[in-house]
Amino acid sequence: MANLLIEIGNTALKAAWAEGRTLGKTVRYQGERLHGFLLGTLLAKEKPDVLVLASVRDIPEEDIREIRERCGQLVLIDRSHPAILRAYGLPEYLSPSRAASIIAARELFKGKPCLVFDFGTVLSIDSVSADGTYQGGNLSLGCRTRFKALNRYSRTLPLVDTPDNPPAIGTSETSGIEAGVISGIVFEVDNYIAGAPGSVVVFTGGDASYFARQTKNSIFVVSNLVLMGLATISEDYDRK
Repeated sequence: MANLLIEIGNTALKAAWAEGRTLGKTVRYQGERLHGFLLGTLLAKEKPDVLVLASVRDIPEEDIREIRERCGQLVLIDRSHPAILRAYGLPEYLSPSRAASIIAARELFKGKPCLVFDFGTVLSIDSVSADGTYQGGNLSLGCRTRFKALNRYSRTLPLVDTPDNPPAIGTSETSGIEAGVISGIVFEVDNYIAGAPGSVVVFTGGDASYFARQTKNSIFVVSNLVLMGLATISEDYDRK
């Protein structure tokens, strides 16, 4: 029987069934009725051997009890359940998605140092040594978060969306915001890469493909890196 992997992030839920570390079809849910979608859709027909649930949101105890009844084994990763992070040699302050990305990256690129960029609501940059040791990481504002911040905290600047082809320099208010935000992230990312020569560079997250087109560095885009990390965890628990 397959395992079920669920990531609840800042803006959406992503889930996939997995056989070992092989992911099946990925589903995405962006709404307020997480409880109904999780129990009424994902767990409605099949009972997973292992369910790995990584969430940035607090899951009510009543929901946790109900989820446990619908699976063979529940592995919960959130702020209140950090034990899994310690088991993988990671600090407890890491978000579940960052932790899963790191676990996946060091499995995919064993024996090589890695620099993992997650382009989401937050831009996270995490460093892993060649022997798999987590060396630390930084956090910054994600692309859309920067656009929203300029609009919210200024009196006159409009809310701008991510441009298909960002200009090198702005020639209007709108293009100036586009160029400033996108170029700022690109300069930031390129500088991190330059400071880690020899590292495998991995892009993931919603804007990963977009920024892969903006950089001239050699990188790997892995869209389901978090779910791959959760698959590794589920397989480890399956073996126990």
